Amino acid sequence: MVDRIRAGVAANDFARQWQDIGADALDAVDRVGRSGWLILGEEVASFEQEMAGWWGIPHAVGVASGLDALEIGLRCAGIGPGAKVLTTPLTAFATTLAILRAEAEPVWCDVDESGGLDLEQAIAAIAADPTIEAVLPVHLYGHPLDRGALAKLAAEHGVAVIEDCAQSAGASREGEATGSVGIAAATSLYPTKNLGALGDGGVLLTTDAEVAARARRLRDYGQSARYEHSEPGLNSRLDELHAAILRSALLPRLDRFLRRRAEIARRYTEALRDTPLRPIEASGGSSAQHLYPVEVVQGSLTAVAEALRQEGVAVGRHYPFLCPDQEAASGRGTVFGELAVARRLAERELSLPIHPYLEDEEVEAVIEACREVLG
Repeated sequence: MVDRIRAGVAANDFARQWQDIGADALDAVDRVGRSGWLILGEEVASFEQEMAGWWGIPHAVGVASGLDALEIGLRCAGIGPGAKVLTTPLTAFATTLAILRAEAEPVWCDVDESGGLDLEQAIAAIAADPTIEAVLPVHLYGHPLDRGALAKLAAEHGVAVIEDCAQSAGASREGEATGSVGIAAATSLYPTKNLGALGDGGVLLTTDAEVAARARRLRDYGQSARYEHSEPGLNSRLDELHAAILRSALLPRLDRFLRRRAEIARRYTEALRDTPLRPIEASGGSSAQHLYPVEVVQGSLTAVAEALRQEGVAVGRHYPFLCPDQEAASGRGTVFGELAVARRLAERELSLPIHPYLEDEEVEAVIEACREVLG
């Protein structure tokens, strides 16, 4: 066994991150402090412009969280009380929670073998219930959905699309970034994300200038001008400090982060083929490799997970409980179909460590541990 693993291989390593970005982050903090402006100033405006340019989408609106970005996106799409929104059951609960906070009703249908929304099932669900007004798909694990099929679904069935790109910063399909199909997309700046802040935050992305303008109103109490409130909004403003650190210390490193994630994912995939751990891979395009999910196809998931943890590997579960099964969703929404694939993945998925500060010897140690545990 490689000695490094005795100390453990972490799912994320923010101490190493600070060693890398600390000087640039402290310069950004000093810049904001000297500016005397702490909320919705030049740092947020500059970060939004740079983020939009990096993503390849004309407008970016900084908000307080990925959840808020989703809710604002839904509201900008005209989704409100009683509206039905088709979404995935296999994701962080924030996706469903955004629908509930918009006072809409989730409709959950199954996922495909990549973990993303099964678009054929989505079409069937909309055919069965034409009152569905919107689709909120998630590019889960960083794997991009089929953008052509998603655009066709929207056009042929007249539904609004709001994409959850919380895990897909850097993913693309057909040469286009995720988030470019619908009315709006949302991404998260939670620290574990491919582009994570030193705290929480989110971004709404859109090709529509009017949607961007409304999102800016909604994030700031619904103000159209100072002290003039045109509609009920949120208190959801990305802080100047976060924006400054993101644009000076993190966004400039993001392409390097993504290359490293891709290298680690390739090594895992090469090593784990023909083992009882099935890599859950993208169905096409280029994944952002936010997570490295595997399906335990033989044996007890609990036993495998515990054995790997005993060997020092910080494995995770994404996501062991489906959204419609959560107590917070009780009595809300409807389920289309059996959710057979989603339930299987929820029961059998493990996530191996993948982050840009993993060293090669640690990657090999994870692989060695997997081989030892699986015999």
